[in-house]
Amino acid sequence: MTILDNIVNDKRTEVDLRKSLIPIKQLEASVLFHRNTISLAANLRHSDSGIIAEHKRRSPSKSVINQNLNVFDVAKGYEEAGVCGMSVLTDSKYFGGSLDDLLIARASCNLPLLRKEFIINEYQILEAKAHGADVILLIAAILTREEIKQFSELAKSLHLDVLLEVHNKEELHKSLMPSLDMLGVNNRNLKTFEVSLEVSKNLSTFIPNEFVKVSESGISHIQAIKELKPYGYQGFLIGENFMKTDNAGQSAEQFIKDLTQ
Repeated sequence: MTILDNIVNDKRTEVDLRKSLIPIKQLEASVLFHRNTISLAANLRHSDSGIIAEHKRRSPSKSVINQNLNVFDVAKGYEEAGVCGMSVLTDSKYFGGSLDDLLIARASCNLPLLRKEFIINEYQILEAKAHGADVILLIAAILTREEIKQFSELAKSLHLDVLLEVHNKEELHKSLMPSLDMLGVNNRNLKTFEVSLEVSKNLSTFIPNEFVKVSESGISHIQAIKELKPYGYQGFLIGENFMKTDNAGQSAEQFIKDLTQ
């Protein structure tokens, strides 16, 4: 059993419990369910930096990253720094996040918000919309082609952007379909947790140009972004780099200044 298998098994139990507590009608009645969403894909296409900054307290590979920064300040700081969008981890058991984090981020900024979650059920997409998300993440490694199609088409019907994450050529080929906006290449090997930018470079030629290319994991310095831009990447998801500091917003601001000067 890999860590991903464990997360997915726990997620099925968790989603079943949440479905029994909060009916879909209640999610659809939420004020945020009817707000106009902001497109992350459009932001990335027109940005010099392409930074998607993350709020992340801990992870299975790094344990605690930062438990002290509150989401409100981080979201505000990221917006002031000029990032393209913000990723909010909502998994509780493995990453220390929650849907409340998404609500707080939504209340404190006007950035496109990505619900970073292990989505295995349509219910989670409705939850994302009801809690103020603009974008959902789908992970090819844990979904069939049929599920990717079903989930991405539901997201599009709710005016949510879809970022699909792949790790290799097989996942990429099974996943390509018009209901996706962005293709994210995760540079982290989920079995060994090793990180290599070569994964993004090698897969770039197989991603059609109609999708915004996003590189994820292992991007901790501007050199990485400069290396990846010639391969057509317009988005760069930065998880731990800003959160490791005492002021994530300031850290993001300096990073973007250094990158774009």
